[in-house]
Order: sequence, then structure tokens, then C-alpha cells
Amino acid sequence: MFGTGGGMKLEDLQVYQLSMEVGEKVWRIVDGWSYFAKDTTGKQLVRSCDSIAANIGEGFGRYHYNDAKKFAYYSRGSLFESKTWIEKGFKRELINEEDYNRVMKELNRLGVKLTHYISSIGTTKTNIK
Repeated sequence: MFGTGGGMKLEDLQVYQLSMEVGEKVWRIVDGWSYFAKDTTGKQLVRSCDSIAANIGEGFGRYHYNDAKKFAYYSRGSLFESKTWIEKGFKRELINEEDYNRVMKELNRLGVKLTHYISSIGTTKTNIK
């Protein structure tokens, strides 16, 4: 079993921890926006960032490693969607330059970890951190 049967917990995965952290940071940024900005760009940004961790979690809980890999790819797609919404938020002057640079750096780091995680699924008994 890929998920809960191998002894490793979802919370042990560094890629999951990082994705949760990014989601919370983005939530705090969007929380201060006006209603219109939250209702348009903000909802999309928060949903795409939250989807990174959610898909890692869903895949981890699946019985077969092919399902885990499929959901990890969905997570990767959500990561790239999040980059798009961060870029839009910055261009629309909703996100300041410091937050933009910090979140993009974290998303890039998370992207590398996620790529390594995807590569590890189904090739070893335990997943990399």
C-alpha cells in the first residue's frame, strides 16, 4: 500500500509540509484585499494554492502508486496555476514586490521538491522527504 500502510504519514512528507505553508502564506496575503479583488483573483489564487497540498494528500491516501502519481501531477498543475495567479496579482498591484518574490521563490522550491517526489513514487518503498 502506498499511503497509510507503509508506516509513513502524510505529514512526514516535506513536499506536503511546504505546500501547506505556501497555502497559508497566500491566504494571509489575500485576506487583506478588497472584496472585488478577493472575489476575482483572490479566490482563484487561494484555490490553486490549496489544491497543491490537497492533491498531494489525496494521492497519498490512494491504494495504488499510479493513483498517487496521477494526483501528484494534478498538484504540479495547481502549482503552475498558482504561479499564474501570483503573477496576475502582482501585475494588478494586489501583491507587493516583496511578497511576490517570496512566494514565487517558495513555489519554485516546491516545484523542484514536487518533481522529485513524483519521480520517487512507485520506485521505492518509502517516499523521499
